[in-house]
Amino acid sequence: MSNKTLILLRGLPGAGKTTFGLSIDAFTVSADDYFDIYHKGKFKPHKIGAAHGWCRDLVEARMQSGWTLITVANTFTQEWEMKPYIDMAEGYGYNVHSLIVENRHGSSSVHDVPEETIERMRHRFEVEL
Repeated sequence: MSNKTLILLRGLPGAGKTTFGLSIDAFTVSADDYFDIYHKGKFKPHKIGAAHGWCRDLVEARMQSGWTLITVANTFTQEWEMKPYIDMAEGYGYNVHSLIVENRHGSSSVHDVPEETIERMRHRFEVEL
């Protein structure tokens, strides 16, 4: 069994995915980081594809360098959204875990995601048991 691990942190905006990833001393990245770095934190819907591509590229670069613990903190509301990461992890010999992070602390999204958007995400959230 490999000592390299990829953890996919799933959850609605404001759940604390990134905070959790950073608390376990892992390399942690999210598509939201793209907007923080390149657009001063302002979400631009037409750039969402670029943000997710950037996130995947960064994870692959860390895998190529052999990082032992990587977390990706995206909403991953649907199973297919995790597949590129799972495939990548398989190719680089990483064990994969997905964790659902729930907002039990009453926090709101630091990215100002509107409540109606969060509600739509809640309704499409898939859990494979």
